[in-house]
Amino acid sequence: MSTLITIELRVNGKRHSLDIDPSSTLLEVLRNRLHLSGTKENCLEGECGACTVLVDGKAVNSCLLLAARAQGKEITTIEGLAKDGVLHPVQEAFIQEGAIQCGYCTPGFIMSTIDLLAAHPRPTDADIDRALAGNICRCTGYVKIRSAVRAAAGRGGSSHDT
Repeated sequence: MSTLITIELRVNGKRHSLDIDPSSTLLEVLRNRLHLSGTKENCLEGECGACTVLVDGKAVNSCLLLAARAQGKEITTIEGLAKDGVLHPVQEAFIQEGAIQCGYCTPGFIMSTIDLLAAHPRPTDADIDRALAGNICRCTGYVKIRSAVRAAAGRGGSSHDT
């Protein structure tokens, strides 16, 4: 039996003190302890991007990050993007461009897009493909996803506080 450790996480602007198993991933803590189900569990190997969250503004596969390693960092999940009932510009673009398909992969794509647009407010198609290479859509919705990224860039998708 493993000894529990106490960690403090800052998720979507709120502090959480949690007793966890030291081997718990950030994904496990987000979904099972904080009940933030927008971050999806899928491959558990960092291959699909469904579990992507922002850690200090950078896209990270939460299935690969031990929760204890996230202490002292700002974690943003898909649930933390809307401000005062207003969707993030990237969320708006994904909806308006029809890039949501079944929706399972969408949170990961949105989080990766936000990271991309923070670094490249006017990305090229090559920038988009490179930034989204770690995200898989099983509905083959890549054309609409790329269109949503371009639309978000056009409306300042990096300017909404995350």
